[in-house]
Amino acid sequence: MSKIEIKTRGQLEAMRASGLVVARALQNVVDAVKPGVSTWDLDEIAEQTIRDAGAVPSFKGYHGFPASICASVNEQIVHGIPSRTQVLAEGDLISIDCGAILDDWHGDSAVTVGVGELSPADHKLSEATRLSMLAGIEAALPGGRLTDISFAIESSAIESGERDGIEYGVVADYGGHGIGSKMHMEPFLPNFGKPGKGPRLKVGMAIAIEPMLTLGTDDSQELEDGWTVVTLDGTRAAHWEHSVAITEDGPWVLTAPE
Repeated sequence: MSKIEIKTRGQLEAMRASGLVVARALQNVVDAVKPGVSTWDLDEIAEQTIRDAGAVPSFKGYHGFPASICASVNEQIVHGIPSRTQVLAEGDLISIDCGAILDDWHGDSAVTVGVGELSPADHKLSEATRLSMLAGIEAALPGGRLTDISFAIESSAIESGERDGIEYGVVADYGGHGIGSKMHMEPFLPNFGKPGKGPRLKVGMAIAIEPMLTLGTDDSQELEDGWTVVTLDGTRAAHWEHSVAITEDGPWVLTAPE
């Protein structure tokens, strides 16, 4: 395994500045979500917000990705490409993933929102995913192990499923990652598994914690565009993410809104 980047307090504070840019961009995008708006329109809002802050969209051009956000609608799990022809309709479920670079430090965050009125099942799916992210964040403690986060995410998803009467799928092929001077770094963070495994969590680490749940399968497939990942059975998916630093005082959510 490659060496995991350890940041100083000053470097984490620089990441917080980047994270605030991402938070503002996501909020502006969420405020614009409504029937009749295209995912291209949302991408333009995000890019403008990021550039107005003196930052750069980290997704645009990343391995050839053509946009500043990933906009994943309904059965799309992650990496949906914004498009003028993808027009949001009442009842759609959209996950918006956004990243920015400010002074060479990265922020990365995602939210899932409804377009107008959501079905009860879709609302529960998004909330279960958000709660599993929060459970993962709470487990990001110095001295613990990486998969303590994984276990907390999966356990929360199971608990939500039992409460909601829905067996949520925890997407198997994608997970969280280290973040800092690059967007994707070691370690890879699975969203399920037994606790007490993997590298020890140390002060100065930063990890993007990002569960993806579905209303059905945990299996996914990538479309021919080489980016968009969808559920294998066509059921809807949700995605929530925060970039989180490990500190002596516990987890610090770098991409939380002010």
